[in-house]
Amino acid sequence: MSEFIYKQLIVWQKSIYLLKQVYGLVKILPKEEDYNLKLQLRRAALSVPSNIAEGSGRFSLKDKKRFYEIARSSLIEIDSQLEAGIALEYISKNDCLDINNTAIEISKMLSKMISNCK
Repeated sequence: MSEFIYKQLIVWQKSIYLLKQVYGLVKILPKEEDYNLKLQLRRAALSVPSNIAEGSGRFSLKDKKRFYEIARSSLIEIDSQLEAGIALEYISKNDCLDINNTAIEISKMLSKMISNCK
């Protein structure tokens, strides 16, 4: 079986790492957040590698750019949801530090990819 090209992208590999980080963090959120904050964080985290993969498979630069923009927007969504978790005192800023660093790194990579889609 041949491997899809997106799996070779460092940005996609890092987004899978981010996904694992987020899934690990949501385990400490309270049970009552199963269908709210936990679900939203998981969906946003899954959206990042999914949209990177889909964008990499597009031939049109306009399409590639759009999927990369969606992936980057999902990173912002994750950040906002983490801030909500901090505000609700479910998690601490320290709990989010590694996730934040990974998200910023991915965001920078995506921004460069987006700017190359001219």
